[in-house]
Amino acid sequence: MSDVQIASPERGRARYPLEFDAGVGDGDHGASLACDAGGAGARCLRRPTRGDLRRAVHSARSLITLAALAFGTGGGYLACSAGPPPRVPPVAGSVVATAPPPPDAATQFVHVQILAINDFHGNLEPPTGANGVILVAPADPLASSPDARATDAGVTLVPAGGAAYLAAHVARLRADNPATVVVSAGDLTGASPLLSNLFDDEPSVLAMNRLGLDLEAVGNHDFDRGLPALMRLQKAACSPGDCDAGTFRGATFEYLAANVIDDATGHTVFPPYAIRDFGGARVAFIGETLVQTPSVSKVGAVKGLSFVDEAATANALVPELQRQGVSAIVLLLHQGGMQSLGGTYDGCQGFSGDLVPILDRLSPAIDVVVSGHTHQAYNCVLAGRLVTSAMSYGRLITKIDLTIDPSAGRVVDKHARNVPVTRDVPPDAEVSRIVQASEERAHLVTSRVVGYVKTTLTGNARAARVASCETPLGDVIADAMRAATGAEIAFMNPGGIRADLVAKHEGRPDFAITYGDAFEVQPFGNALVTMRLRGAQIFALLEGQFGSRQEPRILQVSTGFSYLYAYDRAHERAVVSELRLNGKPVDPAKSYRVTVPSFLAAGGDSFAVLKSGEDRKEGAIDVDALTSYLARVSSASAPLDRPTGGRITGDGCK
Repeated sequence: MSDVQIASPERGRARYPLEFDAGVGDGDHGASLACDAGGAGARCLRRPTRGDLRRAVHSARSLITLAALAFGTGGGYLACSAGPPPRVPPVAGSVVATAPPPPDAATQFVHVQILAINDFHGNLEPPTGANGVILVAPADPLASSPDARATDAGVTLVPAGGAAYLAAHVARLRADNPATVVVSAGDLTGASPLLSNLFDDEPSVLAMNRLGLDLEAVGNHDFDRGLPALMRLQKAACSPGDCDAGTFRGATFEYLAANVIDDATGHTVFPPYAIRDFGGARVAFIGETLVQTPSVSKVGAVKGLSFVDEAATANALVPELQRQGVSAIVLLLHQGGMQSLGGTYDGCQGFSGDLVPILDRLSPAIDVVVSGHTHQAYNCVLAGRLVTSAMSYGRLITKIDLTIDPSAGRVVDKHARNVPVTRDVPPDAEVSRIVQASEERAHLVTSRVVGYVKTTLTGNARAARVASCETPLGDVIADAMRAATGAEIAFMNPGGIRADLVAKHEGRPDFAITYGDAFEVQPFGNALVTMRLRGAQIFALLEGQFGSRQEPRILQVSTGFSYLYAYDRAHERAVVSELRLNGKPVDPAKSYRVTVPSFLAAGGDSFAVLKSGEDRKEGAIDVDALTSYLARVSSASAPLDRPTGGRITGDGCK
């Protein structure tokens, strides 16, 4: 018999005896357990609903972690697991002990390492195009690496990313310090390439299990399939009628969601925080997503959920965490900012964005903010607080080092650096196996050639280096939408363009584009919605690209339509003018047929004017429209060339 302790902010500490009864192993955690928690009357469950976890039990002697179920209800069921290694996720309100690090001999300080990623988006394979490189300055040692490519813009592009390489770099960094926790600041899944998306993102969860991810703060795209699907990734239930991966066992890491409330219960949908104990130095991790999640999510995906203020929620948790004796507080926040043009992957040049006003209101007790959402790289110290982001798609790892004085309960030193996930290391063999297995299952779907492009088409405004924010791929997608519906004008939101169309791939004919490539560009499955808008409403739509966004979201437009804008960055507004269709001024009173993705049609990205469009008709799925268009306008002998551009004139990306 062994004693364990339950740590709970509501109930303090209670001690219960446990009986161990070896059962049949499940092939993952070894022997299962039968347990009896005395007065609590608890019984073991093999697969708890981790989304409802509220308390946890940890015994350093038995190395067994049990988690009390029924978050917010005080229920008495316990879930237990054992076997090497027993990776049961940490739970809000609990203290999960790790192997204690060797203290500093002179000071007894504890050195804790946090390895952080964000916005992985299921990118199992090494990403391509602008999404598969990092920009380095000529003086950076990486600029002289064999696969580096100099550009005429004075920067060098270095290939980076890929799940197997990410796992290898994490393992190397973890080996430097046993007191390591691996975290993600949201959007681990959702908006994923077909290789992960086709299997409900299960392969990405399996890869992260292998990598050793500990905590994931939910991001807006984690909700793309709705909360039940996200909980399924956590607890490993089957999707209706199927378990795609066959042996999928769910995440061994824990989702956190401090500011996401289930309207029906009034409780958070996942635990709000988790605490890790490193030899007496306790570090708390709060997980949050942006409060604007409903406005950037599909209609219905977040129905019944409330997203509350990020700073107020985090600040309210600080006293509760301090009562539990934490020495450091880390906020994993899926909201971000960006550097000005020319900032390096490890710099903090001209930092701005929606994250800034949140930082201004955060409690000074929060030592570190690991952020995301904007897919940008930065490493800042703002008002004495570390503020970091590791770009996206697994191209960077933020290595954060905290020196903690446990006796004083405070951080005495902290620093961070962004580490490129280069492809010059041996990839992790097990993650490679997971990726290869998914590739084999998906091959017939992903490998079908759907068209040809003469040169790589980017949808990334910064990579396009066009002052107006118009992109070649944005033009092509808008043209494909218009061709699919017969509308007069089509608008495409830039956030829906997730990758480049790359002209050359190893192992296939030059210029060939596959269905997998097209799906990676448009993975959301939006239907095309055609509606009638008056010219005045189109004008209001274009003005709505600016507002209080810090950075404008310039809608990509179809051929034949053009306009001009002058952006006043200081006041976050623009003067829009010269709206023309086929060379003629747009009449404010006239009605026009306009096609947009269903996400925008429902008012997504705060384009509320589109909700008032009349005579609405739903058509093809966006990726099908794109592949049909490519098949019609390109061939192996005549690949599609880059559009001439000039549809939008402005300076939002100057």
